[in-house]
Amino acid sequence: MDQNLAIENFSALAQDSRLAIFRLLVTKQPEGLPVGEISRLLNIVPSTLSGHLGILKRAGLLKSTRQQREIHYAANLDHMGELVRFMLKDCCNGQVENCRDIISLDSISG
Repeated sequence: MDQNLAIENFSALAQDSRLAIFRLLVTKQPEGLPVGEISRLLNIVPSTLSGHLGILKRAGLLKSTRQQREIHYAANLDHMGELVRFMLKDCCNGQVENCRDIISLDSISG
């Protein structure tokens, strides 16, 4: 990942509704949710939701699949992993053992 793509990703997440959408979809892995369910759970009108989903998908943070007449969205965790690795690439000047708190799953729960 390059810096421009990382900036695009952070820009896509730097809005309340879009961050809420991504966080919701992370909890619904790997199936994701249909658009109508995302709208209902987050109380976002479909026309507004469509724009937010488009921004997140163009940034690579979401994947979509059509299931009959519905479009399902899921978080693209592989892409988010790339973003996290980009951010931590030079962590602790290459001394990974000094970064255990950052990469520990226990530190995520808070």
